[in-house]
Amino acid sequence: MRTTSAKWHEGAVVRSRVLELFEKDAAKLRGDPRKILFSFLSDPYQPLEATEKITRQALEMVKKYNLRSQILTKGGVLVERDFDLMKACGTELGVTLCFVDDELRRKWEPTAASVAERLQLLCNAHAAGLHTWVSLEPVIDPDQALAVIREAHPWVSFWKVGKLNHMKEVEKQVDWRLFRREVEALLQRLHANYYIKDDLRAFL
Repeated sequence: MRTTSAKWHEGAVVRSRVLELFEKDAAKLRGDPRKILFSFLSDPYQPLEATEKITRQALEMVKKYNLRSQILTKGGVLVERDFDLMKACGTELGVTLCFVDDELRRKWEPTAASVAERLQLLCNAHAAGLHTWVSLEPVIDPDQALAVIREAHPWVSFWKVGKLNHMKEVEKQVDWRLFRREVEALLQRLHANYYIKDDLRAFL
């Protein structure tokens, strides 16, 4: 699945009538307490967002119709453009972060924002008064995952932790029971709020 940034984004286009359809749904959901997630299967702050501002316009509708929302991104500085809207409508900002070593990040996430950018994003979002959360998933290297928690915990309100799946040769190199014990012990020692996903929770 690894490719160049150009190839990954060359087919990215704005879906026809996407904002019109989103507003139609948002109007029907006015005041609904459930959270809209931007977005698990893509990134709301891919390069196209810099010019098209689709995510920003969608957040304006979230505010207009008194809805709740979460964002999950591997983006960097572009996200900060929308801090004002996120704060105005109570959006929870999530960042996927699995490494502190940027060489490993480049190997596994070659087109994502750097570790330093994402850490700075969390720091700045926390300082701006946003609710921040980290998707520590997939855990690929347990030592890296634990280091992420130690590094970022001052700026993170909530953690979601899940193991690597669908890569058996890599998975079997990890003692998942040991990692679960270690990660929970660390999060508890830091008095962190967290959720262990089912795939990792299975390792009692």
